[in-house]
Amino acid sequence: MQENREQDFTPRQHAVLERALELLVAGGERALTTAGVARAASCSKESLYKWFGDRDGLLAAMIAHQASKVRGFSDDGVPMDSERFRAHLVGFAQDLLQVLSSDVSLALNRLAIGQASREGSRLGALLVEQGRRRIDLSAGALLEAGKRRGHLIYQDRDDAYRTLYGLIVRDLHVRMLLGEEHVRRPETFTVQAERAVQQFFVLYGAREKEKTAPRVRAV
Repeated sequence: MQENREQDFTPRQHAVLERALELLVAGGERALTTAGVARAASCSKESLYKWFGDRDGLLAAMIAHQASKVRGFSDDGVPMDSERFRAHLVGFAQDLLQVLSSDVSLALNRLAIGQASREGSRLGALLVEQGRRRIDLSAGALLEAGKRRGHLIYQDRDDAYRTLYGLIVRDLHVRMLLGEEHVRRPETFTVQAERAVQQFFVLYGAREKEKTAPRVRAV
């Protein structure tokens, strides 16, 4: 299996991955063949093998492509006040809810759950490696940027992130996977995202006196 880096995909490859994801949603795992993807995306099977490698490579690329829909964050050192930082967190939360609630993500997760006991199945591991881990790394960079600028106070970044993730997702993903359609309402995601970020700041947000207090240099 080739290692796929989302930022290296060309527009044409992105389009092919979108078609592959549509096939998965419409027809399940059986529809996801190289011949089927090539036909649906109007490309050759040789191109698929060249771009993505074997079937696991194609699945990894599909998952990475889907995960990229949660906007990433790269700290460029530009000043970022508290309002702008909160906006970044809310944007992340909205993206996460949108992606997790999509037909594509639900199909991938249901397929992975169904294969969990199957010997040799790697879909669950691919979802962690190419999906969740990519999102986690980007969100971690955002939290670190917030801490460096004095907006957050935490001892363990991973613990802080797990708290943020839990406040955003709650039990919604499980309910979506179980088919509760009424919780998949995009119009409610902004309110949910803002509430989650507000609750997160109650736990980890720096108070004004903590931002302005002089730092004591260790001797």
